[in-house]
Amino acid sequence: MKKVAVFPGSFDPITLGHEAVVLRALSLFDEIIVAIGNNSQKKYMFDLKQRQTWIEETFKGIDKIRTDIYEGLTVNYCESIGAKYLLRGLRNQQDFEFERSIAQMNRDLNDEIETIFLFTDPEYSAINSTIVRDIHRHGGEVSQFLPKNIKI
Repeated sequence: MKKVAVFPGSFDPITLGHEAVVLRALSLFDEIIVAIGNNSQKKYMFDLKQRQTWIEETFKGIDKIRTDIYEGLTVNYCESIGAKYLLRGLRNQQDFEFERSIAQMNRDLNDEIETIFLFTDPEYSAINSTIVRDIHRHGGEVSQFLPKNIKI
């Protein structure tokens, strides 16, 4: 059976931390789907198609990685595409507590989908999309926090 993992997020924008987690997970799975969750109630800084393009460019040439867009519960999306794994990156204790609760709820919803946690590389532990957006919004330089292909 093919081991398919979903790496869900808003990726508004994708960061070096996201990129590193996906690349480190390549040896664990046959396919990784970087899935952009689209919540129509949420305001995003960057257009959905722009975020998808950035992800595609970030992982260009890596056949085991693809992107997709979904709405609704992540666990339902996993069911719909036959993915048995959720991939999540952890930067700190707060991430762990938050992600643990979500993983437990997902397990209650579908006990055939396993959440796999990878700790972020220490040099990326302070980077998150919210901070990157805030720096960008106030005119700061953010290129050092983003994959090389992203120019904002």
